[in-house]
Parts: sequence; C-alpha cells; structure tokens
Amino acid sequence: MVNRMLMVLAMLQLLSCNVDSEVNGSRVDRLPFYQEATFTPLWMEAGVAPPDTFHRIGPFELLNQEGETVTEQTFAGKIYVADFFFTVCPGICPKMTDNMKLLQDEFLDDDEVLLLSHSVTPKYDSVPVLKRYAEEKEIVSRKWHLVTGDQQAIYKLGRHDYFVEESLGLKKGEDDFLHTENFVLVDKHRYIRGIYNGLNKTSVNQLIADIRTLKYEE
Repeated sequence: MVNRMLMVLAMLQLLSCNVDSEVNGSRVDRLPFYQEATFTPLWMEAGVAPPDTFHRIGPFELLNQEGETVTEQTFAGKIYVADFFFTVCPGICPKMTDNMKLLQDEFLDDDEVLLLSHSVTPKYDSVPVLKRYAEEKEIVSRKWHLVTGDQQAIYKLGRHDYFVEESLGLKKGEDDFLHTENFVLVDKHRYIRGIYNGLNKTSVNQLIADIRTLKYEE
C-alpha cells in the first residue's frame, strides 16, 4: 500500500514538472505595439498593420563612434534596441552597458539586429570620447552605434519618441537632465514593441526572447 502511494506521488510530481516546463517555455507568437507614454499594450492581428497615425520613432541625424552619420535609415529593415547613457556615468550606466553587451554578443552575427546608445551629455561625449569608450568596452561598431549630436534633438528623441522617462511617471522639462535605465525595442518599421529594465538580468533575458519572437513575426 505504501509503495503504491509513493508511485502515485512520484507520477503526480512528474506531471507537475512537465506542466511547469511547458508554461515556462511558452512564448507569445506576436508582440504588442506601444504608442504613448503609459506603455499600454495594443495587440494587432497577424497581417494587420497599425494605422498611419500610429506612433513611430521620428527622423534623426547623429554621429557614431566612428564619426559616421547615423539616421533612421541606418536602421531601415532592422530590429534595434535603444537606450540613453553617458560615458562618465558612475551609477547605472556601467551596468546598462554590460547588459547591452549581452545583447551584442547574443546577436553579433545577426544582421537583422542592431543596438543604439544615445549620449545624454553630447557636449562631452564627442566622437573621439565615444570611440575610446567603445574600445574599452569591446563594442563592435557594425553592431552597436554610440551616438552624439545636438542635445536638444537627443532629449526630444528620449522623451517624445522613445518615452524612456514617462513610463516611470517622471514629468520633466526640456532642460532637465535625461537619465533612465530603460531599454526600448523597436521593430523594422520604427514601431515601439517593448520596454525593459536595462539593470535587470531577467528583463534583459526577456528582451532577448522578445527579439527572437519579433524576428519570427516579421
């Protein structure tokens, strides 16, 4: 009798493990779209494009660590992850850079995926400074663009295009310092498809999984 009960318990435990494995391994087959700062997810049916009025990342023109001009056309037909940092940041930026490097290493040979880091102190982070930082951090220029340029244009991108601060409920003026740990996932058509905590390894792993989902979707 005891042996029979032990066998039943063992079978139940095995079935439970299998169910947990299936749940943990499941992924949505499509990602939501986001069009405003609350990051309320909007789901589209497969094959249905967002309306023309839907929010997209606007045009921009910046310089990367190689002194090359980078625009929205650099990312045409690409999935990319954007963030905002500065090279002498003593706080969150080093961890963000480490986690962005995980993305670089994961998708190094995948031409569909790029990374874009905007300096929020562009007057200090000149092209030579970004180049030196890239060399120190083993950043691969063909994969990961560190960009500098007009500060007002960069801050406008961060606050009004990527919504990187408003998702935290932080309302700031145009001249207030831009500082955020968020990573933003953008699809091949410049639509925002996800926002992630760039300091959190679990969140970054979810970002990796979502990039793969987006690749399959598109």
